[in-house]
Amino acid sequence: NVAETILLKFGGMSWFDAICHSLATIATGGFSTKQASIGYWDSPYIQYVIGTFMILSGINFSLYYFAFKHKFEKIIGNEELKYYLIVLFTAIIIVFLSLIDFTTTPTFTSIEGAFRDAFFTVSSLMTTTGFCTADYMHWKTFTWIILLLVMITGASAGSTSGGIKMVRIVIVAKYCYYEFKQIIHPNAILPVRYSGHLVKEDIITKILAFVILYLTTIAIGILVLSASGMGFQESIGGLITCLGGVGPGLGIVGPAGNYATIPEFSKWFLSFIMLVGRLELFTVFLLFTPTFW
Repeated sequence: NVAETILLKFGGMSWFDAICHSLATIATGGFSTKQASIGYWDSPYIQYVIGTFMILSGINFSLYYFAFKHKFEKIIGNEELKYYLIVLFTAIIIVFLSLIDFTTTPTFTSIEGAFRDAFFTVSSLMTTTGFCTADYMHWKTFTWIILLLVMITGASAGSTSGGIKMVRIVIVAKYCYYEFKQIIHPNAILPVRYSGHLVKEDIITKILAFVILYLTTIAIGILVLSASGMGFQESIGGLITCLGGVGPGLGIVGPAGNYATIPEFSKWFLSFIMLVGRLELFTVFLLFTPTFW
């Protein structure tokens, strides 16, 4: 927080704005003191600083403790960090290439601006911070899919981000891959390993249950929002972004809009969904099970 505040002050922010935006970045909260969010300053320096700190805030905070203790082997061997950065920068590159108009001669300014918009937007949505500098509703439609996917994925466990979390995605992907290998080699014993450690079957079962419940909540939530009168884009974007604690969605609830005009029932429902997403689903849904009663 202190480091980002000082860097933002050097970029032209007042002390008040620098402190507020630093707190909103590290906590991946995303609220700004300006209506136009980070786009108010129109400063590449400020955007790169906040974008970088959003990425740092999406990393498991325990890795910073290991760095402080000079246990760098734990950081290098952390699979979640590796895949988090791979997915993040792959999405940035895809969006960046989609923003370049190859029919004209691109200038350095247009190339840098496209990269900066992609870098900031993907970093903001994957870490579920929600800061905005560009209206991605004007981008190519397939980039919306990329952005929705990184919203669902989220950043690392042990960070302040929302979403499913990268560690769960990695373990589920490995489990599916080993299931394919098990079909080819039915007598082989193929345990799932994560960062060099064996993952127990009961943990894998809980992770699979969580991911299935998360995706099921998205599907049912979209149906409920559509039935309440919200548009198709708004229902998909609104549900995914509120469940992940991101902020901007699609359509009228996108980065250039807000939730003021959606139906009242939708506001109540999305408020509930935000609580469900922050409390990790099982904690809330447990209250509705007869066994708990």
